[in-house]
Amino acid sequence: MTVDTNIIIAYLSGERRVVDSILAWKRSGNSLFLPTLVETEVLSFPDFTNEEREKTERFLVENFTSISFDRSIARIAADIRRSVRIKLPDAAIAATAIFTNSPVVTRDIQDFRRVPNLRIVNLA
Repeated sequence: MTVDTNIIIAYLSGERRVVDSILAWKRSGNSLFLPTLVETEVLSFPDFTNEEREKTERFLVENFTSISFDRSIARIAADIRRSVRIKLPDAAIAATAIFTNSPVVTRDIQDFRRVPNLRIVNLA
């Protein structure tokens, strides 16, 4: 499962459906992939206190496998952007899901559903 930024935010906000889903996937042994772009978006929240940022960093490290935006994923993202014209962050997240052969877990399927060969889990 490749996790979108909005899922991390919903989890941190305590939204029951998202929390329950993440916990169930972890219990069943599903890999939870976190694109480094998602980590950047989450940790750039300007209103975090130092303690909140540190707690969030620990949560991300302890619960997700970080997937770097490397050359292979960059090329997949570029192909996606050429074919469906979505924003770079969404293309990078979709490319990570395709690269890891996992569905993208999101609450915003608008752009993602246009990406060929991308499986989507909608937690809206």
